Amino acid sequence: MNTNASPPQLTPRAIILAIVLAMILAAANTYLGLFAGLTIASAIPAAVVSMAVLRVLGGGHILENNIVQTGASAGSAIAAGVV
Repeated sequence: MNTNASPPQLTPRAIILAIVLAMILAAANTYLGLFAGLTIASAIPAAVVSMAVLRVLGGGHILENNIVQTGASAGSAIAAGVV
């Protein structure tokens, strides 16, 4: 048995939360891009919101938070590129 095993990074709740945050941040970024003509970087808001949501859902660790933040900011960056 490996006692130095790290907690799982890619969990179902991390994937679902990343998709939900990507949709919300992409919609906000698209609206802002079309309305004001500029977009924002959403990596920091994605990280902060994912930390809070994972804490409410029962724990969460930095590796799981990294997966959520990466997915959410990537989805929002794609929307910004489309605008």
